[in-house]
Amino acid sequence: MNQKERRRYLIAALLNEQPQYSNMKISENEQEQKYLLHSLFNIRMPMPAGEDFLKIQDAYLQEKIRSKGITDFRDLKPVQKGIYLWQGDITTLKCDAVVNAANSRMLGCFCPNHGCIDNAVHTFAGVQLRTACAELMNEQKHDEETGKAKITPAFNLPSRYVLHTVGPIVSGRLRENDKKLLASCYRSCLEFAEQNGLKSIAFCCISTGEFHFPNDKAAEIAIRTVKEYKMQTNSQAEVIFNVFKESDYEIYRELLGAN
Repeated sequence: MNQKERRRYLIAALLNEQPQYSNMKISENEQEQKYLLHSLFNIRMPMPAGEDFLKIQDAYLQEKIRSKGITDFRDLKPVQKGIYLWQGDITTLKCDAVVNAANSRMLGCFCPNHGCIDNAVHTFAGVQLRTACAELMNEQKHDEETGKAKITPAFNLPSRYVLHTVGPIVSGRLRENDKKLLASCYRSCLEFAEQNGLKSIAFCCISTGEFHFPNDKAAEIAIRTVKEYKMQTNSQAEVIFNVFKESDYEIYRELLGAN
């Protein structure tokens, strides 16, 4: 199968799972097909998928990620000992674990084609990720607390694992408790990485998007918490600060003294 054939197979299979969409005609337009497939991935509830579906989905997603270009963190130059700054798409980064900014349900973003990192991570990891998260949450029997984290395999992402953490939602003035909770997100992820023998971890800009944490304050907390953790525990973990926006890159570059 080529990518076009895989895409049509996946769309048809996902539509067939939804009785109200099972007779929908699939457009011949490539961009419309991609948009529809992305949407169907996003709205699919956590449930098992057949072996054939997973095989074709995995081939499709892995080729999509390869076509975007995979970056191995080992090819990056550290800006400080054990600390890296990288601007790019975290779903294309190869390291032991990438951090996903999740919500308290921990099931990913159900909003079709939304631009948040939670949407991107779940889309390119594949439907297995939502199912794995659902299993964790069913076992836990309550929403995830802010500042805590969970770990799952990364499935089709170049990384080995995904660390899911729930950052604080800022409404109005930034409070001290918001700062403490954000620092807890970073510590929780670092602790999970250490417990699971992970040597490299890439942090996104937790809480700065939909959760409205001020970007500059968030970066200060991220860097300070990581450095304190590494110093207090003598951790040798390689930490990558991943940014997507140019404005965040400039904030981290200045704080880290990167050229």
